[in-house]
Amino acid sequence: MPDTAAPAYIDTTKASIARVYDAALNGKDNYEVDREVVQRLQQIAPEIGQFTWDHRNFLIRVTRFIASQAGITQFLDCGSGLPTAENTHQVAQRLQPEARVVYVDNDPVVLAHGRALLVENDQTHFSGADIFEPRQTLSDPIVRKHLDFSQPLALFQLGTLHHYDGERSPASIMQEYIDALPSGSYVAFSHFLDPENEYTEVAKRMEQIFVHSPLGSGWFRTRDEIQVMLPGLELVDPGLTQCVDWWPDGPQLKPLEPAQHCILGAVGRKP
Repeated sequence: MPDTAAPAYIDTTKASIARVYDAALNGKDNYEVDREVVQRLQQIAPEIGQFTWDHRNFLIRVTRFIASQAGITQFLDCGSGLPTAENTHQVAQRLQPEARVVYVDNDPVVLAHGRALLVENDQTHFSGADIFEPRQTLSDPIVRKHLDFSQPLALFQLGTLHHYDGERSPASIMQEYIDALPSGSYVAFSHFLDPENEYTEVAKRMEQIFVHSPLGSGWFRTRDEIQVMLPGLELVDPGLTQCVDWWPDGPQLKPLEPAQHCILGAVGRKP
C-alpha cells in the first residue's frame, strides 16, 4: 500500500504490529515502515515468513481443536491483527455454524477491516478495546453483548504479550483474564521464545530488530517466564511447545529453521 494512499488517521512513520505481521505474510495492508521491519528481520532470519506462517497455522489448528473437540462456540480473540486467509471466525464457524467471535484490536487499520467483518457476518463482532487492559476489554459493551460469561468460552492471546511494554507484568494481565473466565473455558496462547540454547543468538538478534525498529516492541522471553503466564490452567497435550510442533497436520520431514525454535504456544483448560 503506497503511503500516499493512507487515511489521515494512520501514522505511516510508525510501524504497526498488525501491519508488520501482514507484510511478513505477503499481505497488501502495510506501508513502507512496516516492510522495513520485515526486511531487517529477513537479514538475520531469512525464514521469517515461515516463522509467521507457522504462527498463523497454529491459530488455525487451535481454533479447529477448540471448536470441534472442546465444543466451544464463543471466542474472544485479543489482538486479532489484520484479517488474512483462515481467520478465527471462518475456522470456528465452519465447524460450529452457531459460533460467535469477538475480535479485539485498537489498531486503526485493523478496526477498518473489523467493521467490514460486521457487514458480512452477523455472528462476528469487533471491539476497539485495549487488550492490555483486561478490565476494559472484559467490560466492553460489545464483548458483553455477544459473549456469555456464564458459559465456557475461548480466550485467544496469540502473539500479543511479547509486544506489551507497560508497567504491569504480563503474567498479571493473563491472571486477570483467566480469573474472569468460567470453568471449562479454554485459553490459547503464544509468545516469542528465548530457547536458551544454540538458537538464543537468533532470538536475541530478532529481539534487537523488533525493539529498536519503528515497531519498538517484541521481547523474547524464556520458557519459565512464559510458563507463568498460564496460571491455573490444565495444558492440553503436548503442553507448552514450539508452535510448529503443536498437533501438526502431518509429519515434519524437514529440519526446523532456527527461527522456528523461537516461538512457543499452548492451549489450556480452566478447571
